[in-house]
Amino acid sequence: MLGPRVTHVLFDFFGTLVDHSPGGAERDFARSHDLIRTLGATLTYDEFLAAWSKTSERFTKLSDIDDREYAMTDIGTSFLRDVLGHPPARTDVDQFVHTYLSEWNMGVRHLPGIGGLLASLATEYRLAVVSNTEEADLVPGHLEAMGVRQLLDAVVTSFAVGRRKPHPTIYTTALNELGIAPGAAVFVGDTYEADYRGPLRAGIRSLLIDPHGEADIPHEARLSSIFELPARLAALD
Repeated sequence: MLGPRVTHVLFDFFGTLVDHSPGGAERDFARSHDLIRTLGATLTYDEFLAAWSKTSERFTKLSDIDDREYAMTDIGTSFLRDVLGHPPARTDVDQFVHTYLSEWNMGVRHLPGIGGLLASLATEYRLAVVSNTEEADLVPGHLEAMGVRQLLDAVVTSFAVGRRKPHPTIYTTALNELGIAPGAAVFVGDTYEADYRGPLRAGIRSLLIDPHGEADIPHEARLSSIFELPARLAALD
C-alpha cells in the first residue's frame, strides 16, 4: 500500500550533498598550529593534531549520551584550556575556531552536478537540509557557495536545535518549520542511524545512500548515488 504523496525532500548535508573527510584527514592545519604556538602552546604539529582529536572525541562521547550538540566555541575553549594550561580569552577562542574551520573547509568538495539535481527536484518538490554541525554558519555558507540556498525552504541544523540527529527533536523541528506531516516527506542521507533509522522513528520515509550495500535495509530504500534520487522518488508517487 502506498503512503501519502511525497511533497518534501529532506537532505542530510555532509556526505550527501558534499564530500568530506569526517575527521579532517588529508587537510593541512598549519595555520591553526601556528596560532596556538603564538598563544603559548609548545606542541609539535603531530601533537597538536593528537590533542585536537582527543578533545573532539571527548565531546563526541558526550553527544552520544543524549545527542546534545556542542558548539565549536565549546570545543575550542576546552582544547585551548588543555594545551595552554589556563582559560583562554574569548577572542583567542574565536580566532582559533575561525582559523581551524577555514582549513577544515578545504576538505569539503561540492559534488559536480548537485546544483542541477536540486534545481530539477525543486520543480516538483519542496526541499530542505537537516544537518548536524557545531557552527551556525558552516552549512548555510556552503549552500550559498554552491548556489543552491534559494532552492531550500528550510535549513535546520543541530547547532540551532541543540540536539543532533538521530534525536527526534531535530526531525520534528524540520517538519514544524515546513508545516508538514511526517508522511509528506522523504529523508535522504548517508548515515544509517542519523539519516535512516532516526527519520523512520519520526515517521519519515528514508532513503540511504549506501553504494556498497553495507546497511541491512530493504533494497528499495538503498541508493547507490544521490543522482538516483529522481527516479526513486518518482517510484514512490
